[in-house]
Amino acid sequence: MMRNARGIRPAALLLAGIVCLGGAADRAAAQDDTGDRRPLTESEQIYRRIDALEKKLEAASMQMDSLQKSVDDVLWFDRVGDVATIDKVYIPTVPNPKGEEEYGIANARHPFRMWAYVFVPKSLDTSRKTPLLLLPHGGVHSDFTTYYTHIVRELMDSGYVVVAPEYRGSTGYGKSYYEAIDYGGLEVDDVAAARDWALETMPFLDGGRVGILGWSHGGLIALMSVFEYPGKYQVAYAGVPVSDLVARMGYQTEGYRELYSADYHIGKTANEDVDEYRRRSPAWNAAKLKTPLLIHTNTNDRDVNVLEVEHLIQALKAEGKDFEYKIYQDAPGGHSFNRMDSPLARESRKEVYAFLARYLK
Repeated sequence: MMRNARGIRPAALLLAGIVCLGGAADRAAAQDDTGDRRPLTESEQIYRRIDALEKKLEAASMQMDSLQKSVDDVLWFDRVGDVATIDKVYIPTVPNPKGEEEYGIANARHPFRMWAYVFVPKSLDTSRKTPLLLLPHGGVHSDFTTYYTHIVRELMDSGYVVVAPEYRGSTGYGKSYYEAIDYGGLEVDDVAAARDWALETMPFLDGGRVGILGWSHGGLIALMSVFEYPGKYQVAYAGVPVSDLVARMGYQTEGYRELYSADYHIGKTANEDVDEYRRRSPAWNAAKLKTPLLIHTNTNDRDVNVLEVEHLIQALKAEGKDFEYKIYQDAPGGHSFNRMDSPLARESRKEVYAFLARYLK
């Protein structure tokens, strides 16, 4: 269920209960009745209308996401087209094991199909090998938008080719794409597939100089990518990264937790399957780090509480890993502190780019 549709149900059900004065009991009795067909009671008709309304709201919300995506895609050319050649490609990645099978073709034989943005500097000399950066977006269900305009422009100025994959679970591509979400799981394989596609398609890219950077959920993906595929990336940056899903489920809201325990996603709460949430959490996989890594976090972050990232830092230290980090003290902007257009944000991003350049330039 979409987030904006989710809130309709409690209010609607309460209204139905008040109007029907015990209609829920009538509805339950009708469900238990296996005898002759009979006309629906007033309460049953109301519940059917509520269900139909919810489905229409969900469909309308998906259509709005698609419309917003189409508009934002056009804006990329206006905001970055002067410095970058822009493309949006549709590529295969690993299958969706929970997808609906069609025509008798098993999911294992049918890869998930993913969109990805490609930005190539217009000033690039393609006769020379060029480094590649993967830039996965943040948000549980979100997408890559012109929110990242200034970051993409800065990376173009630095001479990187940037690929931003719209991994499974991203918004703007319909219900099946949305419900294919696999947080901390197959989405990592999606990003690796985008990396491999870029190297196979653009011969001027240097397969030995590939980095990955991301913020929030994108930071988690950056971390899990170098944990699971250390040979594919030479450096990583994780900004305010989601780091410990077990702790996160403890301090987040019930509505947020339901995004993970949904039947089409993990299907269980952290309380029901702690190990599964650990498997998807960087802090619980710190022993796998083999790649140069820089981490930034902020003590006034109201989205990814600093305690998550502190756990990650402590876990990496306990494993004796060599990495760099900085904990900003109440930096203006909270969760978005170094993605904004402020003097502190620009200075912080310079540190990020300098770190990346040490391994990619």
